Amino acid sequence: MDCEPEGKPLTLRSRVETYGYAVLPNVLEREEVRKLLEKLGETNLHRSRAGARHLMKHNWVAQVANDKRFMAIAREILGGTPIAFRATLFDKSPASNWLVMWHQDTALPLSEKRELSGWGPWSTKDSVIYAHAPASALEQVIALRLHLDDSTIANGPLRVLSGTHTLGVLTDGEISKLAGETPAVDCEVSQGGIVAMRPLVLHASSKARNETPRRVLHFEYAATDWFDGMKLAVV
Repeated sequence: MDCEPEGKPLTLRSRVETYGYAVLPNVLEREEVRKLLEKLGETNLHRSRAGARHLMKHNWVAQVANDKRFMAIAREILGGTPIAFRATLFDKSPASNWLVMWHQDTALPLSEKRELSGWGPWSTKDSVIYAHAPASALEQVIALRLHLDDSTIANGPLRVLSGTHTLGVLTDGEISKLAGETPAVDCEVSQGGIVAMRPLVLHASSKARNETPRRVLHFEYAATDWFDGMKLAVV
């Protein structure tokens, strides 16, 4: 399936509410992306096989997350004054070619651990506390995935199952069933484009079939930094 469903044009907010994602081409100019890639190359990151997490501590990353264009997109979807709280680099290349199975993003970084119904299990990643959150919190979050390279069918793009964000937090069995029944959408995005994505929409990615890198800066925004008395950590 094509990444952008055909039919009556919808507002950005309506597209995200309906499909769980939307593609926004050419948010940054290629020269802007080139400068970001230079910054990325100069920054000493603690990398895993798939990229690097907890990047908001780097000033240039936080500046991108809070860029007025990004904030305007998040505001249109979430309303109010969104808060940029997490930044992650995904870096797929010939040297690190990985796949991701169908899943939802349900863990949120928090400033402290508090036992509360609907939250958990808990974990700690690089000294940051995480809890799997209820749907009521995750519905107030949007991810903006900035493409630092052209993302094509050949280099393992983001894949989504349209509309699955409306189903709440799913079990492994429910995810497996939906993945077998729902046509997948491959999100091909040119350099400088963004995919806006709800954390509960089922998504995955395949291994790349060529040697073209696929680097993505994944920013997350929330409508509030407090959920059920839980305070988000900025990471």
